[in-house]
Amino acid sequence: MTCSNNILYNSTKEEVSSTLKKELTLFEKFMEAGFTVVEFNKVLRHPYHIVTPSPWPFFVSLSVFNFVVAFIGYMHNLVPYKIFFFFFTLLVLVWCVGNWFYDIIIEGTFEGKHTLKVQDGLRLGMILFIVSEVMFFVSFFWAYFHSSLAPSIFIGGVWPPAGIQPLNPLHLPLLNTIILLTSGASVTVVHYAMCYPGGSKWIKANYYLLITVLLGVLFTLFQLYEYKHAPFSIIDNIYGSVFYMSTGFHGFHVLIGTVFLFVCFLRMINHHFMSDHHVGFEAAAWYWHFVDVVWLFLYLMVYWWGS
Repeated sequence: MTCSNNILYNSTKEEVSSTLKKELTLFEKFMEAGFTVVEFNKVLRHPYHIVTPSPWPFFVSLSVFNFVVAFIGYMHNLVPYKIFFFFFTLLVLVWCVGNWFYDIIIEGTFEGKHTLKVQDGLRLGMILFIVSEVMFFVSFFWAYFHSSLAPSIFIGGVWPPAGIQPLNPLHLPLLNTIILLTSGASVTVVHYAMCYPGGSKWIKANYYLLITVLLGVLFTLFQLYEYKHAPFSIIDNIYGSVFYMSTGFHGFHVLIGTVFLFVCFLRMINHHFMSDHHVGFEAAAWYWHFVDVVWLFLYLMVYWWGS
């Protein structure tokens, strides 16, 4: 329980103590009346969140830098014990990100700091992040169309390049497309069910969210199978490079989105979400729909048109 900054800085210790006691009594009455912590904050506090100083942004940025260096060293054999160094930096990155997200969950779920105004800021941040991801994939599509619309004589003047046997778009790629679109529909059902308070719809949301997670895992397994049996590799001219970079990074995003949704599933069964307070799930759902749309473009342009 905290009071406003004006009370803290412009009052004596006795006045602050008296104010806190009154606020605690009022808080207990709110709870007895059936109000939530979030609703209590909406009534008595300013809507903005004064962020608690956190070490995790610094450590996450440092661990990302170390992971990129380790990845480059792994690809070019620049460091000894490259496998160990690569996975060690990956584990450190996952640990730092996990602790950062844990603190955010505590702030929003148990401390009631994510008011409506804060939620709007979090949504805007997620939208800007997805926009940056769109630009990331635009670069791969740009490289793909630059090479495919006007094939160079160095690759035979045709697309796909001479000697490349493209994958059949009606086999495993089509199955993965159906899987991912089905998962997009199931996560939409979850979002619809969460907009209604309590009842059987929330139980249905749990099941559909678990189905979405399992479909994401299935998509990843099928993509690994496709990579293992593909008739070309990443070093087979521009076609192999663009194919594996675009579909590989998409698969990486599917993996992140699957973990994101699984964390939301764990939070749902622990009753962290409410019908008017589930920004964490909204962010995961938006991210998953972004992954769906990118895959549709990949399937239509790279697998279908490119074959």
